[in-house]
Formats: sequence, structure tokens, C-alpha cells
Amino acid sequence: MTSMISTQPTLVIGAGGTTGRRVAERLAAAGRPVRAASRSSATRFDWNDPATWAPALSGAGAAYITYHPDLAFPGAAETVGAFADLAVARGVRRLVLLSGRGEQGARDAELLLQRSGADWTIVRCAFFDQNFDEAFAEAVRQGVVAVPGGDVREPFLDADDIADVVVEALADDRHVGELYELTGPRLMTFGEAAAELADAAGHEVRYVPVTPPQFAAGLADAGFPPDVAVAVSELFEEVLDGRNAVLTDDVRRALGREPRDFADYARATAATGVWRAGAVAA
Repeated sequence: MTSMISTQPTLVIGAGGTTGRRVAERLAAAGRPVRAASRSSATRFDWNDPATWAPALSGAGAAYITYHPDLAFPGAAETVGAFADLAVARGVRRLVLLSGRGEQGARDAELLLQRSGADWTIVRCAFFDQNFDEAFAEAVRQGVVAVPGGDVREPFLDADDIADVVVEALADDRHVGELYELTGPRLMTFGEAAAELADAAGHEVRYVPVTPPQFAAGLADAGFPPDVAVAVSELFEEVLDGRNAVLTDDVRRALGREPRDFADYARATAATGVWRAGAVAA
């Protein structure tokens, strides 16, 4: 670890998100200065407003990059590439990118990051366990998870494992130039995941496969802008076609331990009460 990175703040983009929040908490717990950035934080950062980028980078020693809504969206790769170029030009060379497994748009962003001259690490991730207590929390409470996943087997991944890898990558030079493709320890269908959620939550949870248009309509009914709903449904269709039905040992390679199992996630999350009737997701 260099003294510059350890004494200067680490910029965490999307610090209120699933992984950003966990990364910021871990950095702070380790006594490292954190600059939390989002559209609503004290350090304002908006991917659609490049004028916010340089102030957020000023004086930082490293940055964790998460792109909202997703790297698969049109223009995302070019935007991330422009940000990486600016970061390097301003002396912020240690960049860790959260990427998506099986997404061509994410791969394009990775390539632009690699070409920026940064000391980069890429953390390419599978479907998060925490989607079930965040994006799909109400669905689990209601007992029906409707996703266009068919019978595909997915290596569900815990966000705490992601955060641990990211913090290690920000702190230790041995991760520079590494691409970690993270998965959980086993492959599961959405039906199998729903069964484990039901066991943990103590009530019926069924998986109902739907078509991408049906999924998009459900998202729109839930308040997503129609264009975003369609884009998200197309992303699910792209990545839930079996292409990611392969496990890796990259959590162990990065951290020296095995990834957290989905059943452990389900039990711990159920204990918080988030899936009880009337609960509100954090």
C-alpha cells in the first residue's frame, strides 16, 4: 500500500448503493478517509453531469467506480472511460471498477478503464444475493418472485464478499491489474433460491418465470420509467441465458477464503425481519 493512497481520501461513487455503502463502511472502520459521493451527498457526483467529476476527484488517492443504472446501458462505457481518463489526468490512478458478468457493455467499460493508464482492478460480479432484500424485497414478502430466468443456474453472490474484495483491491498493490470474476460457491436456479428464501423467511416464496416484456411491465407498474424498465428487462434477458452458469474461485483468490453461501445470506437476512409482512426494506 502506498502512503498516498492510505492518507488521501478514497472516492466511493454510489456510496449509498448496495456495494458502495459496504465499501465506505469498511474503509471508515479501518480508519481510512472516505469521500462518499452520489447525486444527493455532500460530495455531489452525477454521471450525467461531468462538471461534478473533477471536484469529487480533487485530492483523492483512489476511487471505487460504480455506474448507475448499469454498465450495460447505452453510453455507459464511454462515460466511464472519460471519467477514468480524467481521474488519471488528475493524479488519481488507483481505480477499482464494479463490473457485470456476461454484459458486453460492461466489457467495453473494462477495456476503456484498462486503456486509461490507471492502476486498475476490475471486480466483475454475478447476480447479487441482496437483490432479494432490496429490489425484490416486496416480492419475497408477497411470496412471488417473477423474473425472466427460466431454469438457468446462477452463481448468486453476496455483496459483502464484493465489498471485501473491493477494499482489498483499494488497499493492496498486489491487486493492481487483476480482473476478479466473482461468484458464490454454488449454482442455483431461481426456483431453488426461492425455496431457500421460503425456508428462511418462514412463509411460501414461489418463483414464477416470466417473459422479458412481462418483467418490463411489472417494473413499470412498480414506478420505473418505461425506458429504464425495458432496458433492465433486456439486461436480464441477456445475462440470464446460461452464460454465467460457471463458478470461479476468484473470491478465494482475492481474499484467501471461500465465498458466503446463499443459505447463510437467507438466514441472516430473514432474522432482520425485512421479509415479514408489513416490513419496509432499508
